[in-house]
Amino acid sequence: MTLESNDTTQPAKSGEPPTLYEWAGGTGAFVRLCDAFYRLVLADDLLAPLFARMDPDHARHVAIWLGEVFGGPATYTAEHGGYPHMLSRHVGKAITEPQRRRWVNLMMDAADEVGLPADPEFRAAFAGYLEWGTRLAVLNSQPDADPVRQAPVPHWGWGVAPPYTG
Repeated sequence: MTLESNDTTQPAKSGEPPTLYEWAGGTGAFVRLCDAFYRLVLADDLLAPLFARMDPDHARHVAIWLGEVFGGPATYTAEHGGYPHMLSRHVGKAITEPQRRRWVNLMMDAADEVGLPADPEFRAAFAGYLEWGTRLAVLNSQPDADPVRQAPVPHWGWGVAPPYTG
């Protein structure tokens, strides 16, 4: 089964804005994003050491996570353990602010490279999640952190600027 075959999200109802997942192009768009992103990460002197022993399926798992966060199917929760599992991937890593910022920058570069929507509304929502999520990852990764261990996968929406659909 391919990741795309898990794509069971229904299109937005008439009059409702599409989800960020739909607007981005679904699972395939997030797979392309993460493939491009991790290629950039592994070539980056600051981030490559954090991901040196990355599971070969890591990029796919992050794509599934992002898809769920942005309104796609709950595949990460169903098949990979949801938020508690994602948290476990960050605990004890001691991620630094420069690493966090580079991660965000490379993710934005990858979004450009693979042609994720460039409209201001989508990019504002996308960047908002990246900022929020990476700042949380930094906090949760510190040696003295006591993170919330049981929480749902966050669901990110358009915020204050839904797409203009005419």
